[in-house]
Amino acid sequence: MLAIHPGSVAAVDALRQIDEWPCEHAAVAVTGAADAVYGETERRFAWASVTKLATSVAMLVAAEEGVVDLDEAAGPPGSTLRHLLAHASGLPFDAGAPIARPASRRIYSNYGFDLAAARVEERAEMSFPEYFGSVWSATGAVLSGSAGSGVEGTIHDLVALARELHQPARIAPETLEEARSVQFPGLVGVLPGFGRQEPNDWGLGFELRDGKSPHWTGTRNSPRTYGHFGRSGTFLWVDPEADVALACLTDLAFGDWAVEAWPRLADAVLSEVAGGAR
Repeated sequence: MLAIHPGSVAAVDALRQIDEWPCEHAAVAVTGAADAVYGETERRFAWASVTKLATSVAMLVAAEEGVVDLDEAAGPPGSTLRHLLAHASGLPFDAGAPIARPASRRIYSNYGFDLAAARVEERAEMSFPEYFGSVWSATGAVLSGSAGSGVEGTIHDLVALARELHQPARIAPETLEEARSVQFPGLVGVLPGFGRQEPNDWGLGFELRDGKSPHWTGTRNSPRTYGHFGRSGTFLWVDPEADVALACLTDLAFGDWAVEAWPRLADAVLSEVAGGAR
């Protein structure tokens, strides 16, 4: 199923690449310089860790509303909400004791997001899924379970998130600018699925492309690209230099197929829509 909107014709051929992917169900969309969706546009998919982008926006709303402060103590001693969102708290992936000092290594941590969500719950006096729902009420995205991986929604819901990360309406532009800037610069760490990165730069819940190699975005993506991918075979990136966001939902777990297919799709989209911006 293909939906074409003004300015989207150039994107059509690139999006058709998903027909060759080994997944049974998939949907993909581009927005920004062009708008098009392709695939199973009404199917609800598990977003896995792409959830962290929507959760981060909800937490940034909480910070703007004064519910929480990004620099208040949270998590292990010496850690703040900022550390938790930037994977710099020293906490492991799953619940457990810290394995490093805060701001000494970039350690990807679902547990850190759950602790950050618990702080918002405490201050807002409502469950985090309820708070999340109030932020994303205009979409069909629903959070159940972990704040770092529990969203389900359609490709249209993911496009709504892409637009928020490109031209924000729920948070202030200056808040978005902070969220997509490097937090705790210079930290070394492992980018899941792609190995050790020096540095392994992150914003506030946003994974930053910068000079990382290898990477799940394309060779044509600018260093300013930011986003996230999920182990359920999902991703969303925004490239502000190209004025393009690319969103993808599938039902096939991340693996070698994605390492090859995702950058190729990204390069084709950027070549056709943005003239190969980089």
